[in-house]
Amino acid sequence: MATGLPHDNVMPFNDPDKPKKQQIAEMFDRIARGYDVTNRVLSAGIDVKWRKKAILQLKKDMPRQILDVATGTGDMAIISYQLLKPEKITGIDISEQMLKLGRKKIEKEGLTSVIELQTGDSETINFADNSFDAVTVAFGVRNFEELESGLKEMFRVLKPGGKLIVLEFSRPRIKIFRTLYNLYMSIVAPEVARWFSQNKKAYQYLNQSAKLFPERQSFVDILNSTGYSNTSFKPLSAGICCIYIGEKLVP
Repeated sequence: MATGLPHDNVMPFNDPDKPKKQQIAEMFDRIARGYDVTNRVLSAGIDVKWRKKAILQLKKDMPRQILDVATGTGDMAIISYQLLKPEKITGIDISEQMLKLGRKKIEKEGLTSVIELQTGDSETINFADNSFDAVTVAFGVRNFEELESGLKEMFRVLKPGGKLIVLEFSRPRIKIFRTLYNLYMSIVAPEVARWFSQNKKAYQYLNQSAKLFPERQSFVDILNSTGYSNTSFKPLSAGICCIYIGEKLVP
């Protein structure tokens, strides 16, 4: 069934018999094994710097309980602990294979007592209202089956005074950077993924969904409409991606 935003209807495999959520889970299960290496190569490691900058938006708040949505292999959760030292980080994701690899990384880091990864859906988060001081999502909101439903669920589980941090790709505004970005995302990234025995179609989907994603002020407007306050965005690396911030006000 078509949903309200154009990117919601971009599917990894264009299979009309499977909902987007199922296709996303299957896609990430298929590419899980080489996902981290491929990401580091495709971004030349800059994605780690982006994650750190996003997490540091929470530094002055010092959240004690953090939820990381679409946690994947747990990079955002691990870096959050390294930078913020909260009491507990819970990561949720719909891909079992990504979670399996994430748990191994967390065990290797000796962080199993503070980071827990669970199977979970962004649109039906299995926690009570007002459970977390902060919610983070890195490169995951464009994969939600219904973006607004996911944003409302994250708002629900945030404590009053809590903050949402979203990291997501965006299209550069300067023409030369935009041209290079489009070339890289449409041709280079899928081919590099293929070299690493990854699913080329998966990376083509990631490009297509990024093109249609409501970015910058458009995304901020959606944050506002789903209940968030004090919203803003910060472009990074010539606008290749943005940090989005929203708060749940104290009544």
